Amino acid sequence: MKLENLSRRTFMAFAAGGTVALAAGKVHAHEATVATYPANDPRHPRDPGPHDPIREGLNPDIVDPPATDSGTLPNLRFSFSDAHVRKGSGGWTRQVTQRELGISTTIAGVDMRLDNGGIRELHWHKEGEWAYMLYGNARITALDTQGGWFVDDVGVGDLWYFPPGVPHSIQGLGPDGCEFLLAFDNGNFDEDSTFL
Repeated sequence: MKLENLSRRTFMAFAAGGTVALAAGKVHAHEATVATYPANDPRHPRDPGPHDPIREGLNPDIVDPPATDSGTLPNLRFSFSDAHVRKGSGGWTRQVTQRELGISTTIAGVDMRLDNGGIRELHWHKEGEWAYMLYGNARITALDTQGGWFVDDVGVGDLWYFPPGVPHSIQGLGPDGCEFLLAFDNGNFDEDSTFL
């Protein structure tokens, strides 16, 4: 293009394009000079504030995110260790629901421990309940709408499912009771609001 054929519009477009290219080059050059360091690099000390090395070891991408992490993904985990424990005379429970983990709209979890002889009394709820035995032994019972009943003893690795509205109970068996993980098909489920 000859200089005499250069219109004001063409000149402005050329100048704007050159400015964008120059800025992009500077940004790229800046990114190339920014060094990233692993969280445990002794040459680059971390924030001296309180931290939990065990949890950081379990979640290294939180402490030292990969270069592809833009920080827009919501939190997808909440530890039962951080959940409130409700103690009773026969054991304890702790739950993680949508209240604790906002992304969890369709599932809630309960970790329950029953001592030997401890009973989660007969109850029912509007949500379906899946369970996985983590420790010990338990006796589960269920009643159906036709007056039938079911009793079975379960141990580590066993599963059960109670459909919505089915009355059921759980009892820890000796010598040391049991612990199991429950999952419910509603993120707003609340262990404290079941029908007893």
